[in-house]
Amino acid sequence: MEEMNQLLSMGFSEEWAAKALAATGGKSILQATEWILNHTQNSSSTHSNPNPNPNPNSASPPTPFQPKLDRFFYSQSKLSSPSSQSQDQHQSKEEESLPRKRPKQQDDEKSPPSPLPPLLPHEPLAERMRPGTVGEVVGQDHLLANNSLLGSAIDSNRLPSIILWGPPGTGKTSLARAIANSSSSSYRFVSLSAVTCGVKDIRDAVEDARRLVKSKNKPKRTVLFVDEVHRFNKSQQDSFLPVIEDGSVVFIGATTENPSFHLITPLLSRCKVLTLKPLSPDHVSTLLKRAISDSERGLSRGVTGMRRIEVDDEAIQLLSSYCDGDARVALNALETSATTASARDTALVRVTVDDAKEALQCKHLAYDKDGEEHYNIISALHKSMRGSDADAAIYWLARMLEGGEEPLYIARRLIRFSSEDVGLADPSALTQAVACYQACHFLGMPECNVNLAQCVAYLALAPKSVSVYRAIEAAQKVVRESIGQNEGVPLHLRNAPTKLMKQLGYGKGYIYPPDNPSSSSQSYLPLSLQGYKFLHLPDQRGASLR
Repeated sequence: MEEMNQLLSMGFSEEWAAKALAATGGKSILQATEWILNHTQNSSSTHSNPNPNPNPNSASPPTPFQPKLDRFFYSQSKLSSPSSQSQDQHQSKEEESLPRKRPKQQDDEKSPPSPLPPLLPHEPLAERMRPGTVGEVVGQDHLLANNSLLGSAIDSNRLPSIILWGPPGTGKTSLARAIANSSSSSYRFVSLSAVTCGVKDIRDAVEDARRLVKSKNKPKRTVLFVDEVHRFNKSQQDSFLPVIEDGSVVFIGATTENPSFHLITPLLSRCKVLTLKPLSPDHVSTLLKRAISDSERGLSRGVTGMRRIEVDDEAIQLLSSYCDGDARVALNALETSATTASARDTALVRVTVDDAKEALQCKHLAYDKDGEEHYNIISALHKSMRGSDADAAIYWLARMLEGGEEPLYIARRLIRFSSEDVGLADPSALTQAVACYQACHFLGMPECNVNLAQCVAYLALAPKSVSVYRAIEAAQKVVRESIGQNEGVPLHLRNAPTKLMKQLGYGKGYIYPPDNPSSSSQSYLPLSLQGYKFLHLPDQRGASLR
């Protein structure tokens, strides 16, 4: 029973613990402890001493073993519900009633008790292992080389305002902090997130920065870091423009989205856009080994007890390969693996490849149904089919499906492809694509994955012709740009349903093709476009004539 074990760990005997739990109903350890303390004080003699090491020569009744209770009450006050404050007050009254060697006032004046160390909130391993300087940053050598823009700016202490663009877990926030720490002149680092702050928070941070830079004692510039800056709307992004331009702050924004689409042009013109690359498995492995060997911030700090931790090379390799270049995923999965391994209650905490698999559950996929990766992969699928590479096309299809893409969206793209890239070379491709859309609509995921794969393979292996696609593009261009775009329909092509229209010449001279199959003198284009060719039919090999 967990309550019994906790009371025994405080130093109470099994008999006292059983009586207390029976008297209080066993619902609260705190109530059981108070019951024991009250009864040990009111009792002149006890049959079972709650102190595990009583003094047999002592005439007075023994007192509870207080140090363990102090730790118990302290931890309960930190982790309990909002009612813990009243419980702490009750506890303090209880402690005042216990026998002391000298009055409480004298204790407070001469030797106040030393406070217990604060219980720090648990920080994930990825947060604890953030690099302190740019020298500890891994995987972004193209940005931090000595002759690079950023490396030169740090060396000369002239930091520009920048936008850090890269996938999640590549070190955007870490790099921003390291830049501020590595500069020879100390910068004040202020971090905001577009998810939680608004214009007022930005205004307050800017006012503090302006006061600090104008300080007579020790002026200091401020690095204002804004995470997820793409989440700000246009007016919120506008608020950064004057403070960046007058140099009140060094602005560093971080985004996972393409700045060209999500950030306003005036902001981009005032900042340098730096692209962070996804981390390779070797880079992630370096970070994992650093976390394992770091005794102050690393893996051992997050595992209870003083046991030694070892991580198998296979586990490191698995975490490095399956995190898809995201260091945060790898580090936090490593900590979860160590927690799982520590539960085995052995002298050595050994993280195996099975622990790593359990922590990851499945391979991390970098795919955003509404972001840039969505468009990148659908483009790769389209171009693989156009290049008649069925294997590559099926691979990109699998990437989209595993990323959670809507199957009907893929099916719509296949319908477009069947006319744009296959066209007249295989007219049945359109029928196949429409049937695939209907199958996806009827079945849904995961059953329709085979229907999509069949259609993708068919379109990739089909002969290709862009004649129809080019024909409609050329015709629309002529309609938009030609002088004669409003030229009337020739009279012989017009319908004449009334007598007046016939008198005006509508339909006069029209040759009915079924009655004159050999007639080729009749023209169908406006006068200004006579003889113009839009459609180039495919040859026998299926390639369009050029």
